Amino acid sequence: MKKAIVLCSGGIDSVTMAYYVKINLKYSRIKILFFDYGQRSLKKEEILSRRCSDNLNADFIKIKLKWLGNISGSLINKYEKLKKYRCLSNTKKEGGKFYVPCRNTIFLTYALALAESEYIKNKSINDIFIGFKCEGKESYPDTTKGFVKEINKISKISCNYPFIINAPLINKDKEDIIILGNKLGVYYKDTYSCYVSDKRHCGICLACRLRKAGFYWSGIKDPTKYNEE
Repeated sequence: MKKAIVLCSGGIDSVTMAYYVKINLKYSRIKILFFDYGQRSLKKEEILSRRCSDNLNADFIKIKLKWLGNISGSLINKYEKLKKYRCLSNTKKEGGKFYVPCRNTIFLTYALALAESEYIKNKSINDIFIGFKCEGKESYPDTTKGFVKEINKISKISCNYPFIINAPLINKDKEDIIILGNKLGVYYKDTYSCYVSDKRHCGICLACRLRKAGFYWSGIKDPTKYNEE
């Protein structure tokens, strides 16, 4: 019986990956790992991560990390009015405003601890999956192929078993992921990308703009309702 721990935020990438793990990779037992780190969109993210878990008959585990939100200067955590962001040709400066310190390193450490605890208890082996996509030259330091390689080294030397951390979508752009998810039956109305609202996609933050662009280039109709078009 193949078992997996899937980190899920309720967004396009992580929900598509969860379906991919279940349907294409045929993992029969899945744990959806969701993190509360004081993000502004927490309510919607949790609702849709739980819905993904229900759809895949997976276990849902919520980890509270309020401390991470407290130390973060990211606009994901800080309530500040945004200006409309239009240019997607160079997102490095804008993306930096939404960077949460060591977020993925912390998340994956918790995933490894969960995997190791199950191994210690009953020799159960869980593979770990995270929904990194192709970020190009402007990627955050904790979303790259090099990061995945190094975090796997940490797994090998720090755990009782060398658990594998997988990022199967890391070579795909947003539109490629949407096309894949569409084939897998992902209902994209039940995903959430917005960085700044916990009710409805704002339509103006960087995540919303990238979501719109992904649907546009995929050729698949965007089912999302935005506050501002």
